Amino acid sequence: MPAAEESHGVNKVVDNICKLSPDLVAEACQHILTYLQGHTRGVDSAEISDSFQRAGVRFNNEALQDIVRFLMLTFRSAGKSNLSADDLVSRLEEDSNKWAKASLQVLHRLWTEHGALVQAQQKVEATLSIGQLVDMQWRLGMAVSSDTCRSLNSPYVTLLLKIVEPSGQICHRSFEMTIPQFQNFHKQFKEMAAVMETV
Repeated sequence: MPAAEESHGVNKVVDNICKLSPDLVAEACQHILTYLQGHTRGVDSAEISDSFQRAGVRFNNEALQDIVRFLMLTFRSAGKSNLSADDLVSRLEEDSNKWAKASLQVLHRLWTEHGALVQAQQKVEATLSIGQLVDMQWRLGMAVSSDTCRSLNSPYVTLLLKIVEPSGQICHRSFEMTIPQFQNFHKQFKEMAAVMETV
């Protein structure tokens, strides 16, 4: 992306952040900082969107995701670079001239309070950079057409996985298995659980 386009993109996100009251900026940041400190499994953008809407602020999904990604990247980068709150604010002001003083004060205060904990958590996570399984559900269905089932009207199992990626975003994955495949999967899962209990 050319520098001018990137700068315009940053300014647009900053402009949207500055449309928020200091309390809403703080609330969105708290969600992200809580995750970056390892206290939650991910950042739920829907929760942040709900709090914005209750306050009468409406962003489309793309704008909301841009705000969440920008704040997460900002705090992650500050943690990796061991920035102080003053350095963080200086860097933000260098990247965009659109910042409102009130928004920067919120970011300064929150990074002063939580920066050290985020940095400590990042050191721990550096050794484990894989996604985490948050939820798993399964459903039994009947195949009408399939690449793997030999005949129609064969039963199959759909697995629905909710995974927190290393970036912090929650993603959903699903896949289908025949009954024998599911039985084998279940057996392997039980074996893993038994091994984990001995650790």
